[in-house]
Amino acid sequence: MKASHRDPGYRQPPDRKSMHSQIVRDLGLRIVSGEYKPGERLPLEASLCAAYDVSRPVLREATRVLVAKGLVVSKQRAGAIVCARSHWHLLDPDVLYWMIQTKPQPEFVETLLTVRRIFEPAAAALAAKVASPDSLKAIAEAYQGMERATTPEELLEPDLAFHRHIAEATNNDLLAYIGNMLSLALRESIKLSSQLPDTHALSLPRHKAILTALLNRDPLGARQATLVQLEETREDISRILDSDLDPV
Repeated sequence: MKASHRDPGYRQPPDRKSMHSQIVRDLGLRIVSGEYKPGERLPLEASLCAAYDVSRPVLREATRVLVAKGLVVSKQRAGAIVCARSHWHLLDPDVLYWMIQTKPQPEFVETLLTVRRIFEPAAAALAAKVASPDSLKAIAEAYQGMERATTPEELLEPDLAFHRHIAEATNNDLLAYIGNMLSLALRESIKLSSQLPDTHALSLPRHKAILTALLNRDPLGARQATLVQLEETREDISRILDSDLDPV
């Protein structure tokens, strides 16, 4: 299944018009892919300026963006040094995009599912305890949007909203932020699993079980329903990766 025209997805590079943005993307991809390893120095300014045919101010602005993303540290006389992976801002949209681009798809999916198994069941359990009526209504409305969807493309946005609203329903700003950032990677996972012909029929009962537990203020039920949904999502994606279907 191909991505929709409006949503090219993180596996297709975004439209980058300025040289500044192109330099950030090119160097970022090289760092995340391991071409430039932690502790190594990026090429000298003069070399990069010549390679990209830009002025030093343009290159330095691009370097400042990479510093802000935790990928490099700029040292006087030493230039830009690649930081250890533990310093990278992996939930930054660009860094996350570069990671999706450079990691083998099965490896990225496994990384994402591991994070989701740690984060989502706990968030659902907390939301079942503390969610406001308005928050529960937002989750229910997202589910209703999933019900109304007639194509995998129409299912994507309400599915993302469903999970994002659960994180927001925890009334914890940090958890809400993490949930919002994870939705960037979750989009890739949903688009992959939606290649199955029965994706809609499979997805609805799993999400309905989570919603029911939330509405019943049942933390254990919400946790368990989320774990089941994630395990079955893993099985769906394994079917895709093991089949002849061409991943998005």
